[in-house]
Amino acid sequence: MQFIVIGIIVLFVLQYTNRIDANKFVKETKPYFSVLLESDYVFLATVKYKITEEEASQLFDKRVMNAAMTVVMAIFAFLSNLTFVSMIIAFIIGFMVFKSPYWSLKKYYRNNLQQINTLLPYYLKTLEILIQNYTVPTALAKSINSAPDLFKPGLEEMVERINMGDSTIDPYMDFAKRYPVRDSMRMMRLLYRLGLGSQENKQEQLLLFSRSVSTLQSKARDLKYRERLERMEGQTMKMLIVTGGGVLILLLFMMALNFQL
Repeated sequence: MQFIVIGIIVLFVLQYTNRIDANKFVKETKPYFSVLLESDYVFLATVKYKITEEEASQLFDKRVMNAAMTVVMAIFAFLSNLTFVSMIIAFIIGFMVFKSPYWSLKKYYRNNLQQINTLLPYYLKTLEILIQNYTVPTALAKSINSAPDLFKPGLEEMVERINMGDSTIDPYMDFAKRYPVRDSMRMMRLLYRLGLGSQENKQEQLLLFSRSVSTLQSKARDLKYRERLERMEGQTMKMLIVTGGGVLILLLFMMALNFQL
């Protein structure tokens, strides 16, 4: 315990006197730690905390700093008996501290999966209406203002890349990877093909796109009703268990009183 206290004091003094700068350390080592950044971390952070992607990146920096400080403090704790095993334990503790915010985000995403996944089909429905009167790139640009806030940065980047002459599928696929909601990859492929089609085939391609959007919306509604039904069934089971348990306890209590009499 005394080593931990000493370690905290030393780190505070060094930070206070600017001998070390934790923020500078994170910035300098960020290229090395970037390999630890989970592919969906920025997306999950923006969904849960309603923040920008830059702020999500700053949260990742804090994760790195907290993990590094945890490793240092753990090493101080084992300093009196520092061995290879204790070093491994210190890094395992640091890794757990680093990963715990991400695991929390994944849990939030699983618990709110239905609500998040409904964002894409309803946005695509709005986009479908615009595509009837405009080209796909123009419709994408006009849809940004009415799009969910979550998608706006990705849409702006996608439209910018398309307007700069990128006629490949990459801007669409990068958008799908950036927002890995249900069927995003498939819908972005359909959208790309719709943009490639000639004006004569536009109605046929648009009809296929419209059917896919309707199917996606139907899936979202079905899952919503299923989750609601499962929630109601769960609450009913809880009520039955509580009621049955209460009756059973009451019967046991009455039997005990009869035995005493």
